[in-house]
Amino acid sequence: MTNSTNTSTRSGTAPGACGGAPAPAGRREWTALGVLMLPLLLVSMDVSVLYFAIPEISADLRPSSTQQLWIFDVYAFVLAGLLMTMGALADRIGRRRLLLLGAAAFGTASLVAAYADSPGTLIAARAALGVGGATLMPSTMALVRSMFTDPKERAKAIALWSGVMTGGIALGSVMSGLLVQYFWWGSVFLVNLPAMALLLVLGPILLPESKSPATGRFDLIGVLLSMAAVLPVVYGLKEIPAEGWHVPYVVSVAVGLVFAALFVRRQRTAASPLLSPDLFRGRGFAPALTLNLVASFAVMGSAYFTTQYLQAVLGKSALEGALWSLLPSVLIGVAAPVTTQLVHKGVDRAHVVAGGFAVAACGFGMLALAGTDALWLVLAGAGVLASGLVTVISQMTDLAMGAAPVRKAGAASALMETSAEFGGALGMAVLGSVGVAVYRQAIPASAPSPAHETLGGALAVARSLPGGAGADLTAVAREAFTNGMQTASAAGAVLLLGAAALAAATLRGIRVREHQE
Repeated sequence: MTNSTNTSTRSGTAPGACGGAPAPAGRREWTALGVLMLPLLLVSMDVSVLYFAIPEISADLRPSSTQQLWIFDVYAFVLAGLLMTMGALADRIGRRRLLLLGAAAFGTASLVAAYADSPGTLIAARAALGVGGATLMPSTMALVRSMFTDPKERAKAIALWSGVMTGGIALGSVMSGLLVQYFWWGSVFLVNLPAMALLLVLGPILLPESKSPATGRFDLIGVLLSMAAVLPVVYGLKEIPAEGWHVPYVVSVAVGLVFAALFVRRQRTAASPLLSPDLFRGRGFAPALTLNLVASFAVMGSAYFTTQYLQAVLGKSALEGALWSLLPSVLIGVAAPVTTQLVHKGVDRAHVVAGGFAVAACGFGMLALAGTDALWLVLAGAGVLASGLVTVISQMTDLAMGAAPVRKAGAASALMETSAEFGGALGMAVLGSVGVAVYRQAIPASAPSPAHETLGGALAVARSLPGGAGADLTAVAREAFTNGMQTASAAGAVLLLGAAALAAATLRGIRVREHQE
């Protein structure tokens, strides 16, 4: 059945037609969800897939230090900058159409990246992967919103979506290590091709097309303002943890915030805004964005420490560290479905989300107690933290998508993803800076200059020192880093307890009226 706002391949009446109950999802919709999980998994894996490939890439292509940084970062920058644009575009031209275009672009860029013969070609290919990723992420969630119109089924689907998204980041580094060990660095990109090919074949058969009626001209000024707002902020926040609060990075964030204010003003006054202000009139949408940002803050802020702890403090190899980091993901697979069942059984969402933040705060508390030889405590803390945060993210995504009209599902999904990008970058900047400040204060003034900058720098210096001096510096640096992790984790626990109180206050009694139009 087709109408002006939503085109669906389901048989029977359209969702919500004539005031009827939402149609239950059948085997076709759940199979389509499985197909959507593949590109989602690969897009999330691409955030971390270069961790083990970069030494091989450096030996083969010989990039400069600046080029190497761009090979790492350009994917995330382009992805963050285009999410809002692609979400709005999906609503206009069709979510399935944009998804398939993005899959074709992602596959083509993966092929180019695999066989890149120069740093410039690889950087361009990684940028193109970011463009493809920006089309895939909001399109998949918008399609989930349109396929699963029953609130209980949609919540289950979103819980799966959130688990795959979170798990993919951890899996990317492991996949990278295994592929590079047995093949060559280009294989970390070629692994994308079968999944994208499968999506291009099955997508037109299984996925329904849905879109919003195009009204007015596409807001190109809004597109430019959104990118001018997002890119400087993300850049500045990503650089601050490594380089410190230097003027260029602070100015970059400030410039982005100025453009963000201009973007908001544009959206309020434009005849055809890129993102409709009506989205924020839905009860629960604004709190969902805010709490999703806080959860992402904690996810990335904690990861900044746990990944370094496994390798630099405990002395694990990169691949060993990645394999150990998979263990906390076990709890992630349990948390989201369990909390979804709690909400369906009548537990107030406010209590569930507040409980998720409280559990995550306990995870931070466990990290705050970890010493320099506490592998299992750190893994347990990371697992408890992640399970609490995935609970929050899945519930906030479900709340936001339920509050948004189907015709604005792409824009709503893009806003949620953008808030996650901001939250993650902010978490690394703030908690990372806290840890670095504690670390530098604990390093003796007599230590060589590189040892004052990072733990990696201290370990490199220690290897060149004679006799017991190197061992002493190593022990001091590892202790200093662990002290920094403890302090940042304590700060994170306090923040999450505050977020639990905020969730209990802002979400209490919210019963979202389902928008099926």
